Amino acid sequence: QVQLVESGGGLVQPGGSLRLSCAASGFTLEHYAVAWIRQAPVKERETVSCISSSDVNTVYADSVKGRFTISRGTAKNTVYLQMNSLKPEDTAVYHCAAEMGPLLVTCPRTPYDYWGQGTQVTVSS
Repeated sequence: QVQLVESGGGLVQPGGSLRLSCAASGFTLEHYAVAWIRQAPVKERETVSCISSSDVNTVYADSVKGRFTISRGTAKNTVYLQMNSLKPEDTAVYHCAAEMGPLLVTCPRTPYDYWGQGTQVTVSS
């Protein structure tokens, strides 16, 4: 089945770390711009971080800058989000989204080529 699959979420205490994975199933993420997008109850959807198809460019929301790092695996089939110094306000469902080949674009644009089902991140003591 051709899809994006997120994993790595869970319950963590404030100040802790998690690494999320966005894996392509049935295709390769090489040449795709990929974004991590989070959705929390009663909050607007927020694009947390993006990586361009060339891996040259990355962007981060101000709310996570300096704490989160996006990267692509050497096999180019997985994109990671390393999340450090987690805060309760980081609690959300984290989705990944992908768009193929926009060389001058860092963040994928809607409508996305692929959208994952999400992984829950809960930051609480």
